[in-house]
Amino acid sequence: MEKADKLDGIRHSLAHLLAAAVLKKFPKAKMAIGPVIENGFYYDFKLPRPLTPEDLKEFEKEMRHFVNQRIPFSGRKVTLAEAKKIFKEQPFKLELIKDFAKEKAPLSVYKTGDVFLDLCRGGHVKNTSEIPADGFKLSHVAGAYWKGDEKNPMLTRIYGLAFNSKKELEDYEKLQEEAKKRDHRKLGADLDLFVFSDIIGKGLPLLTPKGTIIRKELEKFVYETETKWGYQHVITPPLAKVELYEKSGHYPYYKNTMYPVMQVDEDKLILRPMTCPHHFMLYKSRPHSYRELPMRIAELASQFRYEKSGELTGLMRVRMFCLADAHIITPPEKAKEEIKKVLDLIDYMNETLGLKKGVDYRYRLSLGDRKDPKKYYKDDKAWDKAEDILRSVLKEVKAPFSEAENEAAFYGPKIDVQMKKVNGQEETAFTVQYDFVMPKRFELTYIDEGGKEKQPIVIHRSSIGAFERTMALLIEFYAGDFPVWLAPVQARVVPVSDRHRAYGEKVLEKMKNADIRADMANEGETLGKNIRQGELEKIPYLLIIGDREMEKNSVNIRERHTKETRDISTDKFVEEIGRKISEKK
Repeated sequence: MEKADKLDGIRHSLAHLLAAAVLKKFPKAKMAIGPVIENGFYYDFKLPRPLTPEDLKEFEKEMRHFVNQRIPFSGRKVTLAEAKKIFKEQPFKLELIKDFAKEKAPLSVYKTGDVFLDLCRGGHVKNTSEIPADGFKLSHVAGAYWKGDEKNPMLTRIYGLAFNSKKELEDYEKLQEEAKKRDHRKLGADLDLFVFSDIIGKGLPLLTPKGTIIRKELEKFVYETETKWGYQHVITPPLAKVELYEKSGHYPYYKNTMYPVMQVDEDKLILRPMTCPHHFMLYKSRPHSYRELPMRIAELASQFRYEKSGELTGLMRVRMFCLADAHIITPPEKAKEEIKKVLDLIDYMNETLGLKKGVDYRYRLSLGDRKDPKKYYKDDKAWDKAEDILRSVLKEVKAPFSEAENEAAFYGPKIDVQMKKVNGQEETAFTVQYDFVMPKRFELTYIDEGGKEKQPIVIHRSSIGAFERTMALLIEFYAGDFPVWLAPVQARVVPVSDRHRAYGEKVLEKMKNADIRADMANEGETLGKNIRQGELEKIPYLLIIGDREMEKNSVNIRERHTKETRDISTDKFVEEIGRKISEKK
């Protein structure tokens, strides 16, 4: 922990050195904020002109000069009047001072020797000699709205990387280079998986035939697996009356991330941002006995959430998505057992997808924010019980997890499934949530063994998350080299010449009859070009067919990413690939 705190201090100090370097070149620049972020820091400015790569080099050179001077950092508290006087030429700082005054937060400033003074709460190195001179660099420039609001001025954000050593910095940069190659947006275009259209709208992807195959295979995998694990799949409408979300409590707290209300006849309708209220109304459509519980209601559900345009990222963050959603309605005494089963299911599905627990994903226990009434349903006893149950389950199943304060939704604590992306960052893929609030709001009940009416609890869960986000993660994880069962084209017949195409058609027909996704290489192209094209498309098997193969009723297999080939009878190959597909190897 001390090492992490020290690195944060280095990064925070570098943000101040960056600001000092910028002000030296642009004395009239207006400063905004300069926080520590994962892997480095940034600082926002209003500048007189756009920056060039040469400017960044100049700033970086000046920062190294400051580092070598052993400049000390020192802080002191200031009054509201004093802070306004110090930053009278800095409008963004004055706005922050006004915000802090409303919150009655203490004000302080930090000096970097005689070269810089900033409004700051602290967290620095003692002097610049503690900063590794070869462990940082300025990486890039981007635009950013002041306070993240599109109505506010656009600022120039300068990003920097910072680590404890030159080696750590170089290792990180290598990781980012690999991540660029695996970026699902690039591979999605290269492999013809999805596209966007300006006339359709931002954050609304269109899956191509190849992308649709991957999506449908994942849907089939989820449906078949969940059905075996005791889930009952349903279909509910993707919109509902606003009244439903007022009852659940999502509206008005979440209306900023919901789409506008539609007036239809006498009703006010809205596109659903979540599925749980629909499932509760299905449950309430008739009485239930304890013998029916736990009831596991599942759906491949389209949902709609407004994401700001600057936050949209390929398939990773979209405005309409399909969630492998489910709600388990259970007596409270069976909740712990059900949560264990959910984690077992998640582990099974991730393992099938090739993801390793503790390496590619881990769990995060997200706890309630008991100081925020908007994010916390006031029932301390119920929260304590729910958090203890989730914590004990994670410990009992020996799951790798950490705890995070103030990350829960208002209706209960949750277990977040944290996926590790290729660039080293974590992404919350989906959640498992313990909910003791919605059963009260929707008056969910069941009849117990003694004939009395009881209230259940609800476990909200997903098995692989939103299909769009899961596809994005898998494209990057596999670098487009999908396992055979997911590959859009599983095998391609490549005749040596046109006179081998007739036999190739027979091989192709045999594969299609066995439900293998196969096609034929382009006619009129050279053998070498067709092989290269198959490799670019990352097709698992290329079946080379010439005179020898026609004579022996066989195929010459070239597997993905290898130049070695092997001969095998057509029937045996069909059997071999069919087994790999069915076993999801």
